Order: sequence, then structure tokens, then C-alpha cells
Amino acid sequence: MADDIILETRGLTKEFKGFVAVKDVSLAVKRGTIHALIGPNGAGKTTCFNLLTHFLTPTQGRIYYNGREITGSRPAAIARMGLVRSFQISAVFPHLTVLENVRIALQRKRGRSLDFWRSERVLREHDGRARELLDAVGLEGVESVRAGELPYGRKRALEIATTLALEPEMMLLDEPTAGMTHEDVERIAALIRKVAADRTVLMVEHNLSVVSTLSHRITVLARGEILADGDYASVSADPAVVEAYLGSAHA
Repeated sequence: MADDIILETRGLTKEFKGFVAVKDVSLAVKRGTIHALIGPNGAGKTTCFNLLTHFLTPTQGRIYYNGREITGSRPAAIARMGLVRSFQISAVFPHLTVLENVRIALQRKRGRSLDFWRSERVLREHDGRARELLDAVGLEGVESVRAGELPYGRKRALEIATTLALEPEMMLLDEPTAGMTHEDVERIAALIRKVAADRTVLMVEHNLSVVSTLSHRITVLARGEILADGDYASVSADPAVVEAYLGSAHA
């Protein structure tokens, strides 16, 4: 595997009782880039993400991260290697404050069990770094707000902060702008660009405006297979890609 490739799959395939959700996907993500995985509904994008982080086990194929095969590794072990994902549905603790959510992620990075029973003094050791992360994602001033009370777009920003707390070398973002207002989409897109300055990002995204603005490279899936791969100009002009999107729109 070339030194500039941080994540690679070879022949990645997933079958569910005879249904092939992902078929022979060979993907190469360059270090330091934003790489988008797009396609119509049911194309296999989230299944592919679940295979990369081993929330699902591949039927066939191999996965390599930083030149090391990680096929068969446990999700927690993959995260500790620096490959960390977010989910399509915001994953925060709604009854804890914004600051406490990030503090939990910082405790997890330390590698110990969660310290809910520790003294407040010990817990506050993480507060400085937690506030730095909240500032980085535009959540300064809301540290004491319960996460469940945040607007949807700001919950996604909090989720990115908790992901950053794990100090990932590569982030997998699953539909980071799904269900957002135009204003929130612009805010999260700017945040993704900011956090990608010193790490690699692979994202599943439906918003093609976001994809065209942020992505260095795009891989298009359709019916579980790679349909096209390249920059936005070449991919968007590909007749097979146009047909896949128009076909799904008129289905």
C-alpha cells in the first residue's frame, strides 16, 4: 500500500442471506484529504461504513489502515488505532451537559473506565481540554446546557467535538448534514473543513453542494458497487452517475 494511502479496501463484499449489499468494493483514501462516498438511497454507503469499522463483518475482502490489515479487528480496537466514526443519528448523552459529553470522550481516550464516581476535582482535570474542543466547534458559551436541549445542528457539532476528543487520525462522518437547515449545513461544512486541516475525513453525504465544496475525491456507489471515482467535475459528468441519480429520483 502506498505511503499516501491511509485507508484501503480490496474486494470488500457483504451479503445478507443472499442479498449483496456491498460488492467487490476496492477503495483507496489518500492521507490528508476529504473523500466523499455518495450514491442513491440503498447504494450500500452506510453498510460500507459499518464494514470499515467492523460493526459488520465482511463476507469477503480485506481492509487496511495505515498499511496494517484490520479485517476482523474489534470496533474498539480500530478506534484506538485512530480510525473513529460518527453516526447518521446524533449520538450524544441527552441528559448530560455539553461539557460532560466531551469530558466522557476525553476519559475514554485516557483508556480508563468512566469516572462518574470520582471527585469533582478529578473530573475537572478534563475541563480545560473539553472547553478547547467546544470552542473549536463553535459551542463556546453553552457548556452547561443539557445536550438534549441543543438544536439538531448543534448536537451534530457536539458529536464532532466528542469525536475529536478521541484524537482521531481519520474521521468517518455518516451523513453529517442530514436533516439540517441551510444555516446549519453551512456551519457544519465549515467545521468539517476546519477539522480536516490536520486529519483525513471520509464522509457519506447526500448534499451534493457540500460534496462539491469540500471533497478532494468522490466515490459513487450504486447497488453496492463502485460506479465512478474521481474529482467532482469528472464524477458529476459521468453518464452512469447521472442515470443512477435520475433513476432513483424517478423510481
